[in-house]
Amino acid sequence: MIILEASGVTVEYEGIAAVKNVSFCIEKGECLAIVGENGSGKSTLVKAILGLTEPSSGCVRLNGNIKKSDIGYFPQQKEVQKDFPATVDEVVISGCLASKGIFPFYSSKDKKVAAHNMELLDIAKMGKRSFRDLSGGEQQRVLLARALSSAKSMLVLDEPTSGLDPLISSEFFALLRKLNKEEGMTLIMVSHDIEAAKKNADKVLHLCKDSFFFGNINEYLESEMGKRFLN
Repeated sequence: MIILEASGVTVEYEGIAAVKNVSFCIEKGECLAIVGENGSGKSTLVKAILGLTEPSSGCVRLNGNIKKSDIGYFPQQKEVQKDFPATVDEVVISGCLASKGIFPFYSSKDKKVAAHNMELLDIAKMGKRSFRDLSGGEQQRVLLARALSSAKSMLVLDEPTSGLDPLISSEFFALLRKLNKEEGMTLIMVSHDIEAAKKNADKVLHLCKDSFFFGNINEYLESEMGKRFLN
């Protein structure tokens, strides 16, 4: 079942197209990798998917009774975020706020969801530790658990392994693979790591300034756009 479909999406800033006439879809339980050169509009497209930016033309549709509040978001990480003065417990459960509206109070259900995600990502034992004192890999696990606490159907990740060393990146992608294949979470992942995309993605959306490719991973690897990007 197709749960998200983008049709002819264009996003402009001051009359200049950051994303131009892009169309793609993703089915429940799939992993979509969004790749492309810097400045090709990957993060802008993510904002359109999440409803944070309105397309200038075209549209993004959610199907199967999915709401935007059902989508978990793992944004690009900034240094200021890594120095956030809160405990691991507090950071993870704050992901539940996305569905709270005007009633920002945590229920017993929220606490169970947060605890489950911490167990799933093997961070339950560090619940009382300060987020700022964790290693880079530990912080990424905590932030992933936070995103999962708001993700009922889909998780969108924007450069989730940026700044991590190869070993920690590999471990993080293994976590994502587990969430996708074993937990059934639909993933949309922006990444510069094409090797990770080859191992984990079912489909690839490659953005260029004036064109795009969308198809399964094998089609992408055989395409002219894929060959140019890989070389």
